[in-house]
Amino acid sequence: MITDKGRQELRGWFAGRLPESWFTELVEVSADREEITLIGRIPEPQLPPGASTTEFEAACEGRITEFRERTRMQRVEVAREAQLRFRRQLSWGARCGHSQEMFTHISAPVMTRLKQPERLVLDTLIAGGVARSRSDALAWCVRLVERHTDTWLADLRESLHGVEQVRTEGPAPATLDGLEGSALEKQER
Repeated sequence: MITDKGRQELRGWFAGRLPESWFTELVEVSADREEITLIGRIPEPQLPPGASTTEFEAACEGRITEFRERTRMQRVEVAREAQLRFRRQLSWGARCGHSQEMFTHISAPVMTRLKQPERLVLDTLIAGGVARSRSDALAWCVRLVERHTDTWLADLRESLHGVEQVRTEGPAPATLDGLEGSALEKQER
């Protein structure tokens, strides 16, 4: 889990590093052990009055494609710098209107041990055509839980934020040097 201070550092670095003309706002800057995800809102296209919702949505999708192509080389450079600084890959996305597209992202393998009843759930999803493999079925289950437990996950993340805050406000962990120094001080007295 990334700390609140780590999130602030990420948002600050990207706010300072990205060209101001790219995004009207940083919608999401998040990270885990492998990846930083950055999604920015780009300006909506100006359409004539009376344009349909379909026309607007298509224009937004086109605007995202244009942004992706126009900024490709600069985004590669920013991603290289971010990887050197934060030791994680950078995944890009853009939002325009109600449309959002991720340009790059990584899929990290996760190893787990499942008992037979749990494997049977995955095999049922495969047999039902929901997934092609146990890996796909497990990813589907995780997405389903994520979609239906937003409140619970938000509460859990908030409590983890509270734990991190208490840790940073508490005393610093003892270091070997600090322990040796205090032992020497006691001997000299």
